[in-house]
Amino acid sequence: MIILDTDVLIEIMDKKSKKGEELLKKIIESGEDVCITAINLHEILYGLYKYAKPVEEVLRLPVVNYTKDDAVLAAKLEIEMERKGKAIRRTDAMIAAIAINNGAKLYTLNLKHFKPLTSLGLKLFVG
Repeated sequence: MIILDTDVLIEIMDKKSKKGEELLKKIIESGEDVCITAINLHEILYGLYKYAKPVEEVLRLPVVNYTKDDAVLAAKLEIEMERKGKAIRRTDAMIAAIAINNGAKLYTLNLKHFKPLTSLGLKLFVG
């Protein structure tokens, strides 16, 4: 299973984005199931509502919810990164925890935020 990060969703939803076309092609070629997290859904809907864009496409995607187990792991990830002197955004820790706990790979363009979490169990989809 591949979880799409918000930045990947934005590129794919931008009909004029060549990068989005390439990202979508890699996803399709992988043959894996695709979903988003409840956190990513919030982030993308905020932008779509703010700029009065249609939301129907994103609402069709399967959504993995944020659970108690994810909250426990996200807090541990955030603390561990702080201990290493590499503080991360809380939402990134939450998304990473969902991916780890569901045995999924995260597809993101923001490697600066997520690559450090691979040492803690996060798997990234690289296409």
